[in-house]
Amino acid sequence: MQKLPTFVLVHGAFANSFSFAPLQAELALLGHRSVAVDLPGHGFEATFPTTYQAPQDLDALAAEPGSIKGVTLADNAARVIEILERAKRNGPTIRVAHSRGGITTTAVANARPELIDRIVYVSAWCPVDLDVSDYYAQPEMVGVDTGAFAATLVGNPAELGLLRTNFRTADPAALAAFKRAFAADLTDDEFRTFLNTFQPDENLDVGTSTDRAQATTWGRIPKTYVRLADDASIQLAMQDRMIREADALTPDNPFDVRTLEGSHLRWLVHPRPAAELLANLASL
Repeated sequence: MQKLPTFVLVHGAFANSFSFAPLQAELALLGHRSVAVDLPGHGFEATFPTTYQAPQDLDALAAEPGSIKGVTLADNAARVIEILERAKRNGPTIRVAHSRGGITTTAVANARPELIDRIVYVSAWCPVDLDVSDYYAQPEMVGVDTGAFAATLVGNPAELGLLRTNFRTADPAALAAFKRAFAADLTDDEFRTFLNTFQPDENLDVGTSTDRAQATTWGRIPKTYVRLADDASIQLAMQDRMIREADALTPDNPFDVRTLEGSHLRWLVHPRPAAELLANLASL
């Protein structure tokens, strides 16, 4: 009897394994096993200073140390590789990445392709021709509101050694910018609930050209790209560009392309369509 795969889920920036709980519930109800990964410095390894609580002291928060300082892309990849090695003992693995988690996924696939039976990028960064930071300067990202984070940035990233964002702001303009960027199709309560699962700190290392997709390793793994049709954070045009670049790199192993309606976060808040899509991929 063929073993069912284990879905290994990796979160995006400022997120953690907690955001996958509704999706994991839906996958379980469909009979599928999954594990949600916390990258180093995330989840219960995150730093939540008392100055981040209410009432906030943003001046003091700007100088507080954070556990994620110094965490590298290599550290992220090592964490995922360890989990994939354990999951692989039980059968095939399907690696599901969201948003910034795609950078780690690509690095892992470059290093240990034998541990992954399929990669699934859900509106996730898949750097091929450019480094991730350079994609933000491309025409496909021209409509992205970078001010959503800039207005709530706390402290100097160069001094802190990390990115710190005040997701607990009550500034209506900042909250509206976050909602437009990530969750325009959620209710205000759904949006604020998700926002409260975010952690304030993220690491700085997004890799270099050596961490882009490599044809000889990453390129031999079957892969699916799930486009999020209404994503204002990684716009559809950029998702399609990364698909084209990847297909040009490995024309004999192109992306299997699927599409879900909704914003950057809707598939995690209303996960049934995504769970059904992933269950279908498990049978390929």
